[in-house]
Amino acid sequence: MGELRKVQRTQSGTFFVCLPKPWAEHHGLKRGSVVAINETSDSRLLIDPKYDVEPSPHTITLRPGPYLSREIVGRYLLGFDIIHVEAKKRISFEVRDMVKKTVSRLIGLEIVEEDYSRIVLQCLLEPSGFPPEKILRRSYAIAAGMHRDVVNALVDGDLHLAKSVIARDDEVNRLYFLLVRILRTVIQTPGLSEKLGVRPIECLDYRLAASLVEAIGDECVRAALKTVELKGTKLTEDLKKLLVDFHMVCFEAHENALKAFFTGAIDLAESVRDMWEKIEKTFADIEKVARAQSLDIVPHILAVASILRQIYEHSVDIADLVMPKKI
Repeated sequence: MGELRKVQRTQSGTFFVCLPKPWAEHHGLKRGSVVAINETSDSRLLIDPKYDVEPSPHTITLRPGPYLSREIVGRYLLGFDIIHVEAKKRISFEVRDMVKKTVSRLIGLEIVEEDYSRIVLQCLLEPSGFPPEKILRRSYAIAAGMHRDVVNALVDGDLHLAKSVIARDDEVNRLYFLLVRILRTVIQTPGLSEKLGVRPIECLDYRLAASLVEAIGDECVRAALKTVELKGTKLTEDLKKLLVDFHMVCFEAHENALKAFFTGAIDLAESVRDMWEKIEKTFADIEKVARAQSLDIVPHILAVASILRQIYEHSVDIADLVMPKKI
């Protein structure tokens, strides 16, 4: 618990609370200094002594090494604005290529300077322009399209469509990294929380939901790879129908889960769990029909069905995050 202070009142009726002396001295406040006071959505007051000061860029220097790519991604997620990659001598072609590939995976990060021993990366995004809900909706729209297309690719034997599903996963990953960066920035910057309309306590739920949406995209890639391995093998009509029916239930599950997450609709979230019996029955039917096919395709069909069922499980996990919206 922080330091407690009594609320006092002047004869004219004005309420006031004295600021802690060490805090005021640390920020250079004196008689007549101006501070900004903002009320948050949960009725707390934020006192900002440097409201008119432009925040300095968050900068770090990294050295080339075996884990440089991971270090760049990690600093990006932590909200660093400028990342210097500096070598004692010359930066090799391999390191430069790896840095460029890493930058291409991160939205807003650009190479702004480069010479023989140094590469400067800068994130050019303004966090207040990227509401978490907007990013999550975009990420989900791509993942949902991947889900729809991978099933069409499977039943139609369309290898080109399956490969396009695999390619789209990069954008889902890029949006996931962006959302994590924004959420971490929100937690560290109370004023940004108000601008974006998301409370710090909600950031954890957004992070989990985004992780599950990203996982749905990964499952679609796994299903697409199995489809490619089938090499356009034609499926029987009864198996096609079962797979399409199974897909529709799983698709409805994550669609309802995301709608419930954004709206706080508890009944919609509960409906996702209520689909479990239908999911299990259809999965069993697919197993039965698939085993009557040629032995070389049975493992692939069962693998895709298991992947779709896993997508349903992710939908349940998203639904479990749903909380009623505050009235």
